[in-house]
Amino acid sequence: MAYNFQKPELPFHLEVIPAAATKPAGQIRLELVSAPEKADPGLPGPQAGDHILIQSGGQFKMLVSLGKSEKTILDTYRQAGGAAGKWLRQSGTASAEFDISVSDFEADPNSLQAFLEGLFLGAYQFSFYKEKKANEKPILIYLRAEKATARLKKFAERIETLASIIYLERNWAHEPGNVINPVSLAERLAALAEYAGLKCTVLDVKELEKIGAGGLVNVGKGSQTPPHLIIIEYAGNQPPAQAKPVVLVGKALTFDSGGYSLKSAEGIQGMKYDKSGGITVAATLLAAAELKIKSPVVGIIAAAENMLSDKAYRPDDIIKTLSGKTIEIVTTDAEGRLVLADALTYAQTHFQSAAIIDLATLTGGVLVALGRVRAGLMTNNEELAEKLLKSGEFTHERLWRLPLDEDYLKLIKGDDADLKNSGGREAPSIIGGIFIEQFIEDDRPWAHLDIAAVADLPKDAPYNPKGATGFGIRLLVHFLERF
Repeated sequence: MAYNFQKPELPFHLEVIPAAATKPAGQIRLELVSAPEKADPGLPGPQAGDHILIQSGGQFKMLVSLGKSEKTILDTYRQAGGAAGKWLRQSGTASAEFDISVSDFEADPNSLQAFLEGLFLGAYQFSFYKEKKANEKPILIYLRAEKATARLKKFAERIETLASIIYLERNWAHEPGNVINPVSLAERLAALAEYAGLKCTVLDVKELEKIGAGGLVNVGKGSQTPPHLIIIEYAGNQPPAQAKPVVLVGKALTFDSGGYSLKSAEGIQGMKYDKSGGITVAATLLAAAELKIKSPVVGIIAAAENMLSDKAYRPDDIIKTLSGKTIEIVTTDAEGRLVLADALTYAQTHFQSAAIIDLATLTGGVLVALGRVRAGLMTNNEELAEKLLKSGEFTHERLWRLPLDEDYLKLIKGDDADLKNSGGREAPSIIGGIFIEQFIEDDRPWAHLDIAAVADLPKDAPYNPKGATGFGIRLLVHFLERF
C-alpha cells in the first residue's frame, strides 16, 4: 500500500487584520516587554520567555519577557515566542491577538519572523501514539497591523509553511525503527516528492550492488530491511540558464545498533534519531518547492539500518566503495561515513553541482567539543564556509568550524586497505569529516555539518521541545534563498 503523504496540522493559524478592527471579548492579548535597564542588581530579573497572565477590564493580557534590553538579540524573540506558543497550546483558548502596529515589528520583519517561528516551534508536540492526543483544532492568532497588506499576509503564510515542514521533520524523526525503516522511508519520500511535484529516483539494494555502492550495501547487510538511496530533484523557480544545483546529502540511519560494535544500553537509546540528517534534507527539498526557491536543489538520502546478524559486516572486513576506494572496518559503529561516502560519490558522478552540503548525526565527539549549542562545520571552501556561518547566525542554527588539516589523515591511513573507518579516540569529529573529504573531488565546494548534538535534545529548550529539533532546515532555506 502506497504511503499517503500529508503535511502536519499546525496548532495555530495566523490571520492578519487591521489595527482598528473590533476586539473580541475575552481574547488573550500577547505583549512583549523588556526588563528595565536599571533593575535592582540584587535581583535576577525576568529572563527571556518568562510570562504572566493578567486581567484588566475584561481583557486578558499575557506579558512575555524579552529579558534585559541590552541583551536582546534576534533569538530572544524566538525564545519569547516559544514560551508563548507552549502556553497557548496548553491553555485551551480559541484565539489570541498580537498587535504588531504598536511596536517596531512592521519596520523590523526579522524580529517578527523570529517571534512567530518560536510561537510555532515551541508549541510542537508528538502525540500520535498517545491515547489522549493533542487538540488538533488550530488556535487563531490575529496579527493586528496598521497596514494589513497582502505582503504581510504572504509573510504569515510563509511562516506557517516553514513551520509545517519543520513539524514534518520532527514527526518523522520521532517515528521509531519499527515504523520507519529504509524501505518505508523510501516510500514516504517518494510520496513527498509526488505531493510537491519533485522528481524522485529510488535505488534499491540490487541496484546499489550492481553499481558497486559497497559502503551503503555493507552497512545495511545485517538488517531484514535492505538499504536504499533516494534522490529528490527540484528544478528551481525560473533559475538562470545553466544554473548548477546545490546538492544536499543526508545520512538516514533509521536505527543504529552499532552492529557488532554494539552500543551500550544508554548509547543505543534514541538511535531512531540517527536518520535526522536525511529527513532534514528531504524536508528542505519540500521547503524549496513550496517557497519557490529560485535555484535548483538536489537531495540525496542514504537510508540503511545498522543491525547485528549473521549477515552483518564485521570489524576487520574490507569493503569497496562506489568511488573504488577500499575501507578497513575498525568499528561497525562508524557506519554513517560509509553510507555518505557512496552518496557523495553518486552526487559527483551524476550532478554538476554549485556546492555539496552533507548533514549527518555523525559523531558523539561533536557533543563533547561543542555541546548542544552549535553543529560542527568542516569544509574545503572558504566562501561556502562564510555563507553557511552567516546563515547559521541569522537563524540561530549556529555552526562552528573545525579544522581539516592533513595531519589528521594519517590517523585513518589503512594497513590493508586505502582507509580505516575510525582513528580511535583522537579528534573523532574531525576524523569523521576528513574521512568524508577523501571522497570529494578537489574542485567541488563541499561542506560537512555534524549535527549529532543538535538534531535532538534530551530535555526541553525554549522553542525546541525534548526530542527532534529539525535543526538545519531554517539554516539551509536561508542559505539557498540568499546565496
